[in-house]
Amino acid sequence: MPRVVRRRAGTLGGMPVIEGAQRPFWMHQVVEYLIGLVLIGAAFQAPEPAVPAVMGVVVMGNAAIAKGPVSAFPMVGRQVHRWLDVMVMALLVGAAFQPMFEVDSTGQLLLCGIAFVLLFIWLNSDFSEKAARKVNKSALRESIARPESEEIGRKAGRAVGRGVNTAKRLGKKLKDEQ
Repeated sequence: MPRVVRRRAGTLGGMPVIEGAQRPFWMHQVVEYLIGLVLIGAAFQAPEPAVPAVMGVVVMGNAAIAKGPVSAFPMVGRQVHRWLDVMVMALLVGAAFQPMFEVDSTGQLLLCGIAFVLLFIWLNSDFSEKAARKVNKSALRESIARPESEEIGRKAGRAVGRGVNTAKRLGKKLKDEQ
């Protein structure tokens, strides 16, 4: 049975979360891209396509600027993206009922439904940053194909030693033949 744990402070204040059930961030981004495509695709069928199309571009743009595995333009970190998602959800609901551009009832239902889906995705996504990969000097040296000075000296010494031993053996062989 999975253990129920509480989130850290600053997330959703004591909201229960099932341990290990967090969605990886790359999957969160892919779902946002797909949701944006759904909104844009629905705009082709809507009598008033402007609002769903613009909101689809906003959702896809939000996914594209987050620093993650499938980002197109990595500009903002995952924690900033987390709160941009909240703003996008609010925009979706606001766009459904705004008075400036006409949105039919199907478009309103679609925008609110997509906002609900995004909320569900948002609640179960892992927004933690990847640990910075620091390369120390020894790891950098190992990755470079250039040998170190000790290794060069050792090889040079062995080559000279082999040469001297070969010369001695050859000299001894020539002496024995005479």
